[in-house]
Amino acid sequence: MANNHTDKYLENNKRYANGEAVHTPSYPGEQPINPDKNVAVVACMDARMNIEDLLGLQTGDAHIIRNAGGVVTDDALRCLIISHHLLNTDEIILIHHTRCGMLAFTDELLKAGLEGDPEAEALLQKATGRNFTSCNCSSGTPEQFHAFRGPIEALDAPRSEKQDERLSWDVRRSISRIENHPWIPTEGSDAVTVRGFIYDVDTGKLDEVSYPGPMGTFS
Repeated sequence: MANNHTDKYLENNKRYANGEAVHTPSYPGEQPINPDKNVAVVACMDARMNIEDLLGLQTGDAHIIRNAGGVVTDDALRCLIISHHLLNTDEIILIHHTRCGMLAFTDELLKAGLEGDPEAEALLQKATGRNFTSCNCSSGTPEQFHAFRGPIEALDAPRSEKQDERLSWDVRRSISRIENHPWIPTEGSDAVTVRGFIYDVDTGKLDEVSYPGPMGTFS
């Protein structure tokens, strides 16, 4: 039944947040190429998140796709399409997290800083607490950094209601990108299910994001 593995991993997360080890790190031996639990996870690259540990995934259970923010980019979609159509996954788990660096800048601010704008450099240095060294040149790639919508906040700011709102906006946008992609079926015998969560880096707990719902404003 769809979602049965996702629900199990949520139960594992409760145990993990209570201090129990639910991931077995030892080499499991020879395994097939298809993920055993038919699950794909898209999550942020943040160093405070060990996806196998916090979900209790075992080696061979799932595909894990990570990038800055856990954003469903074109490349993440490419991976999910391959994961589903060629390797039989049918449950997708999206994980954003509190205190995310993607809340601390905008795409235009970072581009301006990299291109040498002094005001942008100063703002980025203040936000990150480290020297920001401009490259003093422009580039066409990446086209987007996918910073999260809404007013920027200090890097690694404590969890707040506004932060949760901004994270939820992006989780919903990511769910929408998947559910509305013509090559990822959400109905019929080959349907994929998608659920999204916010991981609290201070408690180890996952909170589910409702969908559908608000996806944010520009300012």
